[in-house]
Amino acid sequence: MDLGLEGRVAVVFGGGGGIGRGIAASLAAEGARVAVADISAEALAQTVAEIEQDVLPVRVDLSDHESITAGLEQVVAELGTVSVLVNNTGGPPPGPAAGVATTQWERYFHIMVSSLMHATDLVLPGMRASGWGRIITSTSYGAIVPIPNLGISNALRPALLGWSKTVAGEVAADGVTVNVVVPGRIATARALEVDRKEAERDGVPVEKVAAASAATIPVGRYGTVQEYGDVVAFLASDRAGYVTGSVVRVDGGMIPSIF
Repeated sequence: MDLGLEGRVAVVFGGGGGIGRGIAASLAAEGARVAVADISAEALAQTVAEIEQDVLPVRVDLSDHESITAGLEQVVAELGTVSVLVNNTGGPPPGPAAGVATTQWERYFHIMVSSLMHATDLVLPGMRASGWGRIITSTSYGAIVPIPNLGISNALRPALLGWSKTVAGEVAADGVTVNVVVPGRIATARALEVDRKEAERDGVPVEKVAAASAATIPVGRYGTVQEYGDVVAFLASDRAGYVTGSVVRVDGGMIPSIF
């Protein structure tokens, strides 16, 4: 199936590893001209080395809106108008929702929410002018079902769902789609590190922890970054032109809710 991504310019935030690297690889495999954006030069170098197709590394600090602006200007200067924007950020530290300092709420809203709104506002005019664009935001399943001890994330991630749905309605007539993708347990280095720390804490083999976690997933295993990236690539494609304002789960059936 030709996804119609050949030559399209795509930007992937958080492309230095994990889910972001998987998304970048899937888009590049479909012929997109991919820019991977991350704060870590080392992580970007690893992404470039691992993806067989050429990708453009761009240093971007999502806590700094000027850095975002400069990074996107670099992409346009070197690759052309952005057709696909993948909004993907890391998460805040674990902890409760009660008793969080106002400065912490403001800090993580700036990094996890307003940064993505800013980036989207920068690329939307070019997309609307060309009559084609894709905005895809990768978030956490805590936006649907709160995850224990991830209070900041559970509170802020849902804002991206409401924002995406609203923007989707505003730009649909211009040929731009806006969707959210929600991962379940994907086998990233971070997920495996979480298993390792739990195993150390409980004094059990890490394989036992991973098996118990996988047993809570109907398909019986963690997802791969390629499986996740391929779903994003489809949503970025011509074939998904009638999918907008949606929340797509890539979770192996794990999230225990209908909506």
